[in-house]
Amino acid sequence: MLVALGAAVGAPLRLTVAHWAREHLGAAPPAGTLAVNVVGSLVLGALVGDAVGGGALALVGTGFCGALTTFSTLALELWDALDDDRPVAAAVNLGLSLVLGIGAAALGYALTA
Repeated sequence: MLVALGAAVGAPLRLTVAHWAREHLGAAPPAGTLAVNVVGSLVLGALVGDAVGGGALALVGTGFCGALTTFSTLALELWDALDDDRPVAAAVNLGLSLVLGIGAAALGYALTA
């Protein structure tokens, strides 16, 4: 039940961030995906660094972060960029996602460990 409650907040927030980035910043769809994935990585890193477990980890880590972040959308955006003959855009998106995501997780961990 806690996972579902966390996901009920994370999934709509992901959609809201992606929509806001497109509408207010004129950003391409990968910008919203990058933003939610980096934030989710930061939060999850903080949870792990703080040794959060049990119900709180189920609610925030698995539920909220699991629904907020999205690997499938990242994969689709990479595929679309490659399909549109934009390999540099795909490589930049993948590189930023990896570097910023891992960096955010490490930062979250460091802040709470």
